[in-house]
Amino acid sequence: MFIDEVEIEVAAGSGGNGMVTFRKEKFVPLGGPNGGDGGRGGSVIFQVDHNLSTLLDFRYRKTYKAERGGDGGSKDMFGKNGADLVLKVPPGTIVTNLANGEVLADLNEHDSIVVIARGGEGGRGNAHFANSVHQAPRFAEKGEPGEHLQIKLELRLLADVGLLGYPNAGKSTLISAVSAAKPRIANYPFTTLTPHLGVVYLEQERSFVMADIPGIIEGASMGVGLGHQFLRHIARSRLLVHLLDAGGMSGRDPLQDYEILCRELQLYDAGLAALPQIIALNKCDLVSDSDTLDALQQELQSRGLTVFRISAATRQGLQPLLYHIMQMLETLRQQQTDAAPDTMHYVAIAEEDNRKWKAAQEEDGLFVVTGKGLERMVAMTDMENQEALRRLQRALDRMGIHSKLRALGIQDGDTVRIGTMEFEFADEARMAEEIDMRMAARKRRKHNQE
Repeated sequence: MFIDEVEIEVAAGSGGNGMVTFRKEKFVPLGGPNGGDGGRGGSVIFQVDHNLSTLLDFRYRKTYKAERGGDGGSKDMFGKNGADLVLKVPPGTIVTNLANGEVLADLNEHDSIVVIARGGEGGRGNAHFANSVHQAPRFAEKGEPGEHLQIKLELRLLADVGLLGYPNAGKSTLISAVSAAKPRIANYPFTTLTPHLGVVYLEQERSFVMADIPGIIEGASMGVGLGHQFLRHIARSRLLVHLLDAGGMSGRDPLQDYEILCRELQLYDAGLAALPQIIALNKCDLVSDSDTLDALQQELQSRGLTVFRISAATRQGLQPLLYHIMQMLETLRQQQTDAAPDTMHYVAIAEEDNRKWKAAQEEDGLFVVTGKGLERMVAMTDMENQEALRRLQRALDRMGIHSKLRALGIQDGDTVRIGTMEFEFADEARMAEEIDMRMAARKRRKHNQE
């Protein structure tokens, strides 16, 4: 079954939590903190596998999760890193973020690799936060949440030549005659329901890939017929071959068919309409009136088009057509300045500056502060730990967030959202005083228990 578009959910693993422990050994007074760091969460990675030709593997399973990182341990022991989840996709796969329509990766190279959802960093243990002033920190960081995305996978076939034509124009017969592809062939429209790829060999080390696209009819760019589902598959072609039924068996005008095809290409993607084009008049063995065929060829040639007369069924005229295609492809390949692909091609995804942030007030009065680095810091703070909260409060003040919120008119008691967390805004001096009081009360309770 040919599946060329699916929507799935991917979730990278969260980082492991840092540990809060202290060194307790005989004859080692004041051993100090020795909590270890959590392990990094596994990432969701897409890798091209040239043995695949469809997205069928993703049709029945919609959620993919990588492994979570292990928590840190005592004695400065690191948590285990989560295993990455590697998903294999066919060459020509485009990955799009459904939330904003952004194309995350175009995997059009063999063995391309891209990290789509990054695993969260492990939280730091309390050993990281000891200094000359704060020698016994009793807090650690939580693991960073892994990235979570709703994405669309879209397959666009990698073919040098795209075959276009109305249903029953003979595209399947042609590709079966010039390659080892074996599409279904029958004498009725829409016999071909899925695209087919065929490798055409002319001579040693001279070959190209041809794609048979299901019949495109008028209105295909707007969703009429079957062709609209597969127009995307000729987007990567270097040139197009318009196969026109010159035999007259369909009762259609070949010239009108060509004009409709060109119009549909222009409506779907102007870049496709600008590709080099060749006209192949098929089923010429069925034409009894050569004058009509001559007039059609002259009209097409007057438009600057190269025209070949062929019969895919009897293989008449195929060699001149194929050699001309090969010559055009070799010229186009030489014009390209792409560097030779590496053995392993990594696709880079742009990262945001972690230091940038912005604050704004929404219509409902909620104050929202956004920024990747800031949201990461908040998510990794243990909100149940007063020392960790005080550290976060100082960090927000140093970054100038409190000053910005005051400039926006925030008042004590107003709600501030950072990432998925919501806070009640309070003057930091009063907040620090409350935290100090809570810490002092906790120390007194601990002393009384001892």
